[in-house]
Amino acid sequence: MKKKIKPEYSREHIAYLKKQKKKKITVTVSRCLLLVAILGFWELFAQLKVVNPFITSSPSRVCTTIASLYSDGSLFYHIGITLMETLVGFVLAIILGYAVAVVLWASETVRKVLEPYIVVLNSLPKIALGPLIIIWIGTGYDAIIFMTVLVSIIVCIMNMLSGFIAVDKTKLTLMKAMGAGKFTTLRKLIIPASLPALMNTLKVAVGLAWIGSIMGEYIVSKAGLGYLIVYGGQVFKLDLVMTATFILCLLAGGMYGIIALVEKKVVR
Repeated sequence: MKKKIKPEYSREHIAYLKKQKKKKITVTVSRCLLLVAILGFWELFAQLKVVNPFITSSPSRVCTTIASLYSDGSLFYHIGITLMETLVGFVLAIILGYAVAVVLWASETVRKVLEPYIVVLNSLPKIALGPLIIIWIGTGYDAIIFMTVLVSIIVCIMNMLSGFIAVDKTKLTLMKAMGAGKFTTLRKLIIPASLPALMNTLKVAVGLAWIGSIMGEYIVSKAGLGYLIVYGGQVFKLDLVMTATFILCLLAGGMYGIIALVEKKVVR
């Protein structure tokens, strides 16, 4: 077997790598300490009645509510429904947004015709379409997934189209000089060169997908984390509202973290 040859680094480069590693550790530790401090002060202020724990809840009350939801078997049921709606809407928004961006890149005429409509749709408050979505699609999961796609897809289209257009013009000219057609240019140049734009689009779409699914559950749902927030607000169970919000933050952060890990592997 051949021995793997280790690259030789200068002392300056080794010192730089150590400094970067130390900086990364410092940032990670600082993030953790900041989170602990926020939770600690939140709990302390609630216990000392500096803030009204009925209104603001507290970490201990959130943990108690999570345990209660787990004991009656509804915790993972509500999490699973919202997670399913978000993931399906997220994937559909990315696929459809990418496909539309390719069409707009391939035809400048189509792009110029549709661009004003895309801008108008992006600026339209999606929550205003809620009653129409119920009439058009119904009151099931499909309506919530449709809302998730609706919130996310326009940004996906615009981000990906910007990534396609930003590809080096010199390389495009070279591809044309070599006789490459649209499809070959897309496959050999545009898609690989726009990979960082795709990763950024995924990061943005994560947040929008969660917003869309919760908006959909606000309008029409019988289960899910958005339903728990609405129900908790209606019956003044604010511990339930804070618990559902806390779980949403964990899920959104975890989904974003997964995409960040994929980005490190893919872009490299």
